Amino acid sequence: MTRAFRKLPFLLILATAVAGAIFLRDKISFEALAQHRAALLAYRDAHFVQASLGFVAAYFVIVAFSLPGATIATLTGGFLFGMFPGTLYNLVGATSGAITVFLAARAGFGADVAARMNSGAAGRVKVALQENQWSALLLLRIMPAVPFFLANLIPAFLGIRLVPFAVTTLVGIIPGALVLTGVGVGLGAVFARGETPDLGILFTPQILLPLLGLTVLAALPILLKLFRKGA
Repeated sequence: MTRAFRKLPFLLILATAVAGAIFLRDKISFEALAQHRAALLAYRDAHFVQASLGFVAAYFVIVAFSLPGATIATLTGGFLFGMFPGTLYNLVGATSGAITVFLAARAGFGADVAARMNSGAAGRVKVALQENQWSALLLLRIMPAVPFFLANLIPAFLGIRLVPFAVTTLVGIIPGALVLTGVGVGLGAVFARGETPDLGILFTPQILLPLLGLTVLAALPILLKLFRKGA
């Protein structure tokens, strides 16, 4: 009964994520934000503290239950609160939500999965990640190719401790949070023109090259270890 109870939080997260993908996919959008922007701004101006706490709580729920709309939420943080404290709110919501998924997955299935990954290729990946956990976890966060939800689950299933996971999550998402929050700051002018924001800016050399540099920097300790082993 105890083992089954420990699996319930993660199973609840999975069920909510599936339901969210089905029913909320079109609800959290630029169109919805544009439609309600006046009401959101008015509420922020009248009740700043409540708006701040409500936004962080909403962001936490989106990430913790892997609901659609994390990008929209990050942009909304910039739109409502500016670069600061918008970036801070985005970081707090995303990091706390990621930690919740990590703890739920580790408590429910982490030990069982980790115990089965002690041989073969899976065992080598597990050992390599544990030996280079700080660099590897940073890579998972900085690399845009790795979905945020998977970057929460992989460490949970490989026996990674909470502190390295939490620290690398917070540090690793800072570059992306700064970029998206900055885009969100300019949403007011975009909505005033009746346009939809162009997220193609995220794939320009000005954005991708610094992220590539950070990826190489995070991978450097791993590469140096491999080089020394080879030597």
